[in-house]
Order: sequence, then structure tokens, then C-alpha cells
Amino acid sequence: MSIAKNIENKLSKASWIRKMFEEGARLKALHGAEKVYDFSLGNPNLEPPANFRTALKQTVMSYGGLDHGYMPNSGYPHVRKSVADYLSVEQRVSISEKEIVMTCGAAGAMNVILKTLLDPEDEIIAPSPYFVEYNFYAENHGGKLIAVPSKPDFTLDIDAIASAINKKTKAVLINSPNNPTGQVYSEKSLQNLGELLKEMGRKLDRTLYLISDEPYRKIVYDGIKVPSIFTSYTESIIATSYSKDISIPGERIGFIAVHPGAVFKEKILNGMAFSNRILGFVNAPALMQRVIASVQGSCVDISEYAGKRDLLCNGLSGFGYEFVKPAGAFYLFPKTPVPDDIKFVRALQDELILTVPGSGFGGPGHFRIAYCVDDDTIINSLPGFERALRKFR
Repeated sequence: MSIAKNIENKLSKASWIRKMFEEGARLKALHGAEKVYDFSLGNPNLEPPANFRTALKQTVMSYGGLDHGYMPNSGYPHVRKSVADYLSVEQRVSISEKEIVMTCGAAGAMNVILKTLLDPEDEIIAPSPYFVEYNFYAENHGGKLIAVPSKPDFTLDIDAIASAINKKTKAVLINSPNNPTGQVYSEKSLQNLGELLKEMGRKLDRTLYLISDEPYRKIVYDGIKVPSIFTSYTESIIATSYSKDISIPGERIGFIAVHPGAVFKEKILNGMAFSNRILGFVNAPALMQRVIASVQGSCVDISEYAGKRDLLCNGLSGFGYEFVKPAGAFYLFPKTPVPDDIKFVRALQDELILTVPGSGFGGPGHFRIAYCVDDDTIINSLPGFERALRKFR
């Protein structure tokens, strides 16, 4: 055995997103990139906003001799203050830099949070469909992800969450706007979830945390607002990044925010600073920390993603595909015309269209389309989507 059995087992279950992305590279080499319609990976295709490019240039040109060194494990104090000031307005709760930990993206943030919170065999409840890596994040730190169904329109099913809570539950993990469905959870549903966690926490004599993974917070459509979890529940933690809203996923910069009223806030924050170090992240990238300090609240032009959404939805609905129109993010999660979503995704692959089976997200009978692509990719793929559907009807 050349590698750990645990990793070998996980490789067999590895992300369908990456599998399809790699298949895309093969097909592009075989047929030519312009003939392959790759909707597999949620890799933003819009340019970062102009003020990010300006801030990046200014930061590079003004660096000092010690700007490449270590900083406090939680990040530069002035950067955390900039984040906290903006977040206080966004979340409608007064937050200080002490409640912020800078991280290597949202994935780094999630691993730091779970490393800090989880004891062996603790359970994390997540509404399905959910981001494919959550299982691995929980397992990384001795925990277990418990998937509970959402309602047919992918909104929260509070009763299903309530049924899953037990003495092993440590947290509920939500993702809104959601990957892969694009659904945004309403303020009322978050308030109901907060009340449930308070009640169950009292019954179990155990602190139950609400973790909100929010990298798509600013990518919403039709005037929809993403509610604050901090106004819904005190024992809450936010994980997020700048990867999607300003199109810099490769820079790996994000943060954690802990509710200022959390009972064990100091222990949590100290644990996160420690976990940030021992997990090997050490610090969030110094250059990117200094850049994002001056671009809080910036975002790409969301109207471009809205146009892509409408272009795709109008085309697919005309062919007879069934789906919930996404309120945010840049994913569409239609039903497959047959129960076997992998079979249908392979039929799309025959049309040189690359999507991801819904079963990889805990949502069998669906498939995910990442529409953060050029408009021409959407337009030119539509005949193939129609042909694939006809094969099963």
C-alpha cells in the first residue's frame, strides 16, 4: 500500500466536479476547446472590479522591507478592522477586529472552524444538496456530516433539521446562496432555525453552533437580499472568501467572523488562531490581506451573471427541463429526465457538454450547471442540451 487507506478510500469518492473538469481537458484536446461546453467548475469568468486592480498595483508598489514577514495568526489588525467595519453594516451587529480571523479562503476558514469545534464523532448537520467537500472537511477533524433533506424548492426544512439533532450534534452548517442550487434562505427561515437551536441547546445542555458558508453572498438577483445570521442566532460563525464576489479564487483569501455575543467567544477565537497555525495555513496571504483591506464591499457586475442565468434558464425551460430558478450564486440545478443522474450527465457528455451529477452534492436526480462561462458557451451548447433531453423522451 503506497498511500494511507483513508486517502485511498476518499480518492474513490473524490469530487465529481474535478473529475468532470479533468474530462473536459481531455475532450478539449481531442475536439478543440471551442467545441466543448464546460459547465463543470464554478470558476468565475468575470474580471475583478477596477478598484481591486488599482489596490493591487498600489500595494505592490508601496511594499516595505518587512511586508513579507509573519503577522499575528489571525491576520493584520488593520485588515481585520476594515473587514469588521464593513461586516457590522452587512450583518447589522456591531463587530470588532477581535472577532475576525483572516484565512486562506472559505475552505481554509471551514477547516479552521471545524478543527476548533469538533470532538471525535461530533456531528455536523447540513441541508442537502450541499457543497461536495463538506463531508471531507468534517472527516478531516474527526466529525461526521449528517445530510438532511431540503424542501422541493431547496429551502430549509426546519422539521428535518430538528429530527436530526441529538446529543452528538455540534453545529448546523448552511450555505446561502447555495452551491449547487442557487437558493437563498429567507430571514424567517433563519430565525426559525435560530429558535430551534436555542431550544435544542437548552434541552441537550449543549451549545449548538450555526455555521454559515457565504462566498456567494453578494451574487444575488432580482433585488433579493441575503439575511444576516448574526441577527438570527448568537452562537453563529461566518466563513467566507473573496473568491467569487471579486473573482480571485486563486488568491485564497477569506475570513471567519464569530458573533460578538457568543458565550465561548474568547475560547473559540483563541482556538481558531491556534488551528490556523497548526493546520499549516499559518497566515492568510500577506499581500492579499493588504489589498482587500481597501476594497471592502466591492463586487463584480452581477448583472452579467444575471444575464447568463436568464439566457440558460430561458433556453432550457423551452426544451422542457424542470428546475428552480436560482436566486443567487451562478449555478442551475435542473432535474434529470431519468432517476440515474450519472447516466444523463454521460448523455450530455456525448454532446460535449460537461456538467456534474447531482448525486455528488447529495441531490440525486439532478445535475449542476455552472454558468459562469462566456455567453457563447451557453448559446452554442443549447442544441446539445435539447438533443440529450430528447434521447430520454
